[in-house]
Amino acid sequence: MSEPRERRSREDYARGLPDHHDPTAGFGGAAPAQSALTLRAVLATFGVVVCVVLGVLVLATELPAWGAVALFAVAAVAAVDLVVVLRRKARGEPG
Repeated sequence: MSEPRERRSREDYARGLPDHHDPTAGFGGAAPAQSALTLRAVLATFGVVVCVVLGVLVLATELPAWGAVALFAVAAVAAVDLVVVLRRKARGEPG
């Protein structure tokens, strides 16, 4: 079995993780890439709310039900993404 990983601190993420390779680093003086976790959380929340509301509206009308099913599937994907983002933010990753 592998050894348990130690918990990373906010400073570890600010300093950069080991074995991280940014192909654009130093390319034309570009700053290192950073994840926009807050933006992802906002967009995922917006996606969940809009898809659920539209799915309910599609079910309330006489439109085919497959449209509502597709909207609910997209809402589920956005909800999973929201959970992943919130877990990463709770761990202390910047963004």
